[in-house]
Amino acid sequence: MRVFIPVEDRPGEKRVACLPDVVGKLTALGLEVQIASGAGEAAFASDAAFAAAGASVVASEQTDAALGEADIVASVRPLSPQRAAALKKGAVALSFLQPATDTDTVQAVAWAGATAMSFDLIPRISRAQSMDALTSQALVAGYRAALVAAQRLPRFFPLFMTAAGTIPPAKVTVLGAGVAGLQAIATAKRLGAVVSAYDVRPASADEVKSMGGKFITLDLEALAGSGGYAREMTQDRAQQQRELLTPYIAQSDAVITTAAVPGRRAPLLVTREMVEEMRPGSVVVDLAAETGGNVEGSQPGRDIAIGRVTVHGAQDVPSSMPVHASQLYAMNVVAVLGLLVTDGELTLDVTDEIVASSAVVLNGEVRHPAAREALGLDEADTGETTAIPVTEDPPPTPPAGPAVAEGGN
Repeated sequence: MRVFIPVEDRPGEKRVACLPDVVGKLTALGLEVQIASGAGEAAFASDAAFAAAGASVVASEQTDAALGEADIVASVRPLSPQRAAALKKGAVALSFLQPATDTDTVQAVAWAGATAMSFDLIPRISRAQSMDALTSQALVAGYRAALVAAQRLPRFFPLFMTAAGTIPPAKVTVLGAGVAGLQAIATAKRLGAVVSAYDVRPASADEVKSMGGKFITLDLEALAGSGGYAREMTQDRAQQQRELLTPYIAQSDAVITTAAVPGRRAPLLVTREMVEEMRPGSVVVDLAAETGGNVEGSQPGRDIAIGRVTVHGAQDVPSSMPVHASQLYAMNVVAVLGLLVTDGELTLDVTDEIVASSAVVLNGEVRHPAAREALGLDEADTGETTAIPVTEDPPPTPPAGPAVAEGGN
């Protein structure tokens, strides 16, 4: 049973799905580990280190063949449609696949008769905690967001008492108290800031306090949803929330927004008018910029000025810390494969909640509702599932687009 780790082909992606110190955990499952030459370079993991750990390093000119012969392909970003179409029948691809938007890849996996599992869809249940890559990468993002805010703020974060006078600590407000938000709170607190936070789930109050922050309580309906996520709010509720948050934002030196609703556009939490009320030199870091933005006008990978406030739109944040982001992700991969591989044999148990939830495509059958809808594969009136027909030629795929400059964090 062979697992292959390719070079990430998305511009700016520095993470890798396996590190040398994880190779032994994969071989203990009965897997032969192959890694493309150079796959770990951006995460400071050399080919020599992988080879010393027991992995087979595949030369660049042989990677296509290795991918096509692999039983499992683990990557951070989804495989390109071209790579996905090259999977062998019955192979499994693990990545952060988006079922509703990565439709070309979904179609290519289905055509190949393979399986595509997405870390975005791992259920938040107790036995899946070690597999939860969204959480592990959010940890990195929240930590980094606080550092970005401190770096861009033209003032100190901590309190300083000097012979020249006293400098008060910065006031930081964090919107969204999930994993990323809590880590942003903890890191800003360690840097000496006075931190407040808001979340639509009142149950988050104790977690915020445990990280050293003060919870902002608004007189609004709670919006706790399933799986530990917040549910989407109405336009009226969103407007009320923004009005009540405005004075807290105006008093802040730095604002970090982390709110997200799975499978939907990020909620708008902060308008331009709210930003303009902040004092000159203040900073806003929008961790949700890539999914529509919590802050009006934020752009992924760019710093923009709204009034005299800097708004940073985050992009590829975990990739900006590739060593530990890769380490955490690699352990998530090991945990998933520990479920799928028994005595060196691959077993996809569709009665298992984790497999059923995360398999976007299973042995050529597109299963996830959002992917089926995007591909026009709605179930027939008979209730029978329609699979993508296998043809001699793979589905057409668009040519690779131009390289995108990596956003700095």
